[in-house]
Amino acid sequence: MADCIFCKIVDGSIPSKKVYEDDQILAFYDLEPQAPVHVLVIPKQHISCADEVDESNSGVFAHIFEKIPQIAKELGLTNGYRIVNNCGDDGCQSVKHMHFHLLGGTQLGGRMV
Repeated sequence: MADCIFCKIVDGSIPSKKVYEDDQILAFYDLEPQAPVHVLVIPKQHISCADEVDESNSGVFAHIFEKIPQIAKELGLTNGYRIVNNCGDDGCQSVKHMHFHLLGGTQLGGRMV
């Protein structure tokens, strides 16, 4: 998608500090971290939000959740971490490209809102 900031990060036209990359996904540091470690994990394919997950693209999300523990370990998140996904306007999704926030590096608060 031409106007999607995450698609531009995937194609290299916007730089990012990459943590992990393979043929399906990209993980990079968030520019406005909400925790000592705050990484975004995205599918390279443009999928707007969870509402668009279907049989044709669900495999990439299984792949993301297979890789997150590896990414977390490499980032030193040995005491745990949080994975957050926002969907739609009421869910406070700021970029309309499906992404997961991997947060850790400290004891995170119990509240989610």
